[in-house]
Amino acid sequence: MSTSPTPPIRIALVDDQQLVRAGFALVINSQPDMEVVVEASDGAQALRMLESYPVDVVLMDVRMAGMDGLTATAQLTAAPSTSGTVPKVVILTTFDLDEYVMRAIKAGASGFLLKDVPPEDMLAAIRIVHAGDGVIAPSSTKRLIEHLAHVLPDEQKASPAVLDVLTDREREVLVLMAKGRNNTEIARELYVAEATVKTHVGRVLAKLGARDRVQAVVIAYETALVSP
Repeated sequence: MSTSPTPPIRIALVDDQQLVRAGFALVINSQPDMEVVVEASDGAQALRMLESYPVDVVLMDVRMAGMDGLTATAQLTAAPSTSGTVPKVVILTTFDLDEYVMRAIKAGASGFLLKDVPPEDMLAAIRIVHAGDGVIAPSSTKRLIEHLAHVLPDEQKASPAVLDVLTDREREVLVLMAKGRNNTEIARELYVAEATVKTHVGRVLAKLGARDRVQAVVIAYETALVSP
């Protein structure tokens, strides 16, 4: 019995530089499992287009003329579009954005990438986010999170009491998540089955009210459970 092929991951590119969009589109469309279906030059145009064209993952620049990426991300992830889908958002950024990226993660983004990321890391990030995880694994993301944690304003830090709901083992798992470890690596370090790690990760997210791994890691830094 034949099975129908898995439809490609539908991607929207939102960036005010046409050359950047063209470069990303060239790489993405070369893959058999993904395609660019929407291109927009600012947040407002993206929101309008995404009402008509459902997508799975949005690569969103932060600094754009017109509506910026932070505002667009918050609106995009707040409620499903008329198509009934809520796409995952990956923020495209550079180091100089500091706390703005943290705000984007809180606004609903599932991860972020540096604009000069190697093509294979970008493609891997799209697949990871589409599968339901936050983009934590790439070294550039880990480095950026550590940088952000270092510059995080005091008013954005959280009380360590937030973590009181976690067991000791769940804290261990969260620390390893914050270090960029995937489930397989965490299982190896803790000498447990990968399925057990998946259960722990699920409980960490549920107890912290975190949408995904990225948000859980942000909480780990905000509460100073881990530090750069």
